[in-house]
Amino acid sequence: MELKEIKAAISQISEERGIPFEKVLETFEQALASAYKKEYGKKGQLIRSKIDLETGEVKFWQEKVVVDEKEVKEGKIKFNPERQILFEEAKKIKPDIKVGEELIIPLEVKKDYGRIAAQTAKQVILQKLKETERELVFQEYKSKEGQIVSGVVQRVEPKAVYLNIGKTLGILPKEEQVQGEFYRPGQRLRVYIVKVEQTPRGPSVILSRSHPKLVTRLFELEVPEIQSGQVEIKSIAREAGSRTKIAVVSKVKEIDAIGAMVGHRGTRVGAVINELGGEKIDIVLYSEKPEEYIANALSPAKVLEVRILPKNKALAIVPDDQLSLAIGKDGQNVRLAAKLTNWKIDVKSKSEVEKEEKTS
Repeated sequence: MELKEIKAAISQISEERGIPFEKVLETFEQALASAYKKEYGKKGQLIRSKIDLETGEVKFWQEKVVVDEKEVKEGKIKFNPERQILFEEAKKIKPDIKVGEELIIPLEVKKDYGRIAAQTAKQVILQKLKETERELVFQEYKSKEGQIVSGVVQRVEPKAVYLNIGKTLGILPKEEQVQGEFYRPGQRLRVYIVKVEQTPRGPSVILSRSHPKLVTRLFELEVPEIQSGQVEIKSIAREAGSRTKIAVVSKVKEIDAIGAMVGHRGTRVGAVINELGGEKIDIVLYSEKPEEYIANALSPAKVLEVRILPKNKALAIVPDDQLSLAIGKDGQNVRLAAKLTNWKIDVKSKSEVEKEEKTS
């Protein structure tokens, strides 16, 4: 293969597969070295190659680690003649070599190598390109762990939904789906990347629609004040598909944290609710004072008083007509408030507390 052809082939593959030119060149060189080893080398040898992009010349060499003969005789090192060379032998080739260094031994380029390489290297190149692609995809999505991406549903199976998220398919397992949400091919969704793992088949990207951080990231996209650091999300508690409570605080006196989250006429919170399929969202104000924070967390119920008790417990006293609202359907409101604040919250009506105080 002529130099122009080599460069053209590398450039073409680089553009078609979205792999950097240097990576494709490196893959070519690895494939040529593998082909050389297969035809002329021995098992266990470490053979490298380099293409000179100025001249088109291909160089081959073998690498051996220099070892101390004394350590070999004492059994401290298991000697492998294909990967290692004794110090005394190495000095004959390179007088200033030291133990532990790698000795480079140039190899002859065989006359018939071009014909053999063309046959042998093709398959190796394709395989190594696949490995390179997988590694690049893995690195790209590994860096996106904890972020959200947009994906299109490709197929729906009983245990998982598979989404096209760009350069690979992401997996939305049953346990990361939202109960009551239905997925269909062609549907576009925003999903949270939980974790990315490397597998023999390539990168495995685990997605979530139920993770609390999905709501956090959606608000980060909608609310510029979060991106600028003027508003901070302090805590979030979510029962996916039903309700989320989110605690925020303003870092700037002039900015109303809740107002920033809600947006003009509710546009910002509305966009997040629409993405979550109508999930209810309570936005409350965070406070360093636990009494205030717990009272805010029980929103939309009005709280008369919060009493801090031992062992991280708190008693919230509400008007009689607010008791069911404070507790919520199946206890959801108080349960989410407890998750949000990290306090064990007991809710009682004013009359119930008064009655207990009279009898005690």
